[in-house]
Amino acid sequence: MIAGGCRCGAVRYSLAVDAVPGTYACHCTICQRMTGASFAHQMPVAEEVLTVTGELTPVPMATLSGGLSVQRYCAKCLTRIYNTNSARPGVAIVRAGTVDGSEGLSPRLHIHTSTKQPWITLPEGVPAYPEGAPLEVWRTLF
Repeated sequence: MIAGGCRCGAVRYSLAVDAVPGTYACHCTICQRMTGASFAHQMPVAEEVLTVTGELTPVPMATLSGGLSVQRYCAKCLTRIYNTNSARPGVAIVRAGTVDGSEGLSPRLHIHTSTKQPWITLPEGVPAYPEGAPLEVWRTLF
């Protein structure tokens, strides 16, 4: 089982999985602005394997494609824990930095590299896509 939580400890979660899911780095400008960082490190999981305790604040956002993304933050410290997106029903995107032991996670692919910060050098041998990864590639992460 994989576990994680927010900065203040008010929200904890577990993932009922046998192995750590793969992660990816999104370099889109929306993720850059939402994280205040150069990219978002994320972990897609089946929503059914995610169990959360503690109070979350949901924040719905329209996506560029006209869908709906619901971001979920710790109600106390405002750490962004995960989101769901109407374009990918049944999938939760967990923020990889909230996973206990996240220092051991390395992205298995990079997306939206057309808008990555120019000083970031992507590692050789890791798939990178100027926009989103094809669904069949993205789904190999979980």
